[in-house]
Amino acid sequence: MRGGAGLVARARTGLLRLSGRDRRDYLHNLLTNDIASLQPGTGCYAALLTPQGRMISDMRVFELGDRMLIDLPSDLAEAVRAHLDRFVFSEDVQVEDVSAALTEVGVYGPSAASVLEKVAAPSADLVSLPLFGTVTRTIDDTDVLIIRSDEPGVSGFDLIVDADRAERIRDVLRSAGAVDVDPADVESVRIEAGRPLFGVDMDSETIPLEAGIEDRAISRTKGCYVGQEVIVRVLDRGQGRVAKRLVGLVLAEGDPVPDRGATITSGAREIGRVTSATMSPALRKPIALAYVHRDFTAQGTDATLGGLAARVSDLPFPVDYGRSAVQEE
Repeated sequence: MRGGAGLVARARTGLLRLSGRDRRDYLHNLLTNDIASLQPGTGCYAALLTPQGRMISDMRVFELGDRMLIDLPSDLAEAVRAHLDRFVFSEDVQVEDVSAALTEVGVYGPSAASVLEKVAAPSADLVSLPLFGTVTRTIDDTDVLIIRSDEPGVSGFDLIVDADRAERIRDVLRSAGAVDVDPADVESVRIEAGRPLFGVDMDSETIPLEAGIEDRAISRTKGCYVGQEVIVRVLDRGQGRVAKRLVGLVLAEGDPVPDRGATITSGAREIGRVTSATMSPALRKPIALAYVHRDFTAQGTDATLGGLAARVSDLPFPVDYGRSAVQEE
């Protein structure tokens, strides 16, 4: 994923399909990002919120010209489908859960585009495809929707294919040079990139501003959406200050990887908890994502984690794979 083309299992992904002429305006009124301006072949990252500004789910939304696709955590797909369906009144919108019929296959890393270009027809300059951009190509006689993505924290592509053809497509990608990546390594890359995962680092109690996803997920220029009043109040009146915020923590070389939920302290005061942790191959140290009290979020702040010294880091972590163990091996 850092030096080649990693084949990534996307088993946690569910898919919803929206059709009908009002689909964009309908979603625009519900989600945090600018959906109405999406053109065929484009997409964006967004969140669905409660009226109190807390997250129901994050998601990616893709306009394909005759329909839209939403990908989101698989365990939330049916609940979000039902939630969206309840808000359809007179609009021409149909919402379907197509998670069982379609599968996502991820190819990530600096060689991902060249691997795809070997097997996709007609050929295309996939490197120049913008983030969330989509094209349809044929791979092994199968129509495949290719999406430019950085979902696990590195650049690459997601392929949406019929579920019964997914393993064959994986085999074709392997033959072109893609290498299966262990889920633990995917997790290390994600955490190094400071990319929060819904259900792990974000949940139904999270306000997007706490997780630091506002630049990716929230449009400041669009019209109203559910939960907007809370978000605007915090951004404009509170200067973006929230009670807690997601930060990185770096421990010392040789320390154990902390457990999820581990308590973070400063002196005698409890200031936060770990949500994700891994051993960073680049830093050669344990690192973690954690929510800490807003008074302790500054880069370089000292803290204690399970009796071990830790230091707050901005996200993403300052990794350098030019001299990493991966490159040396």
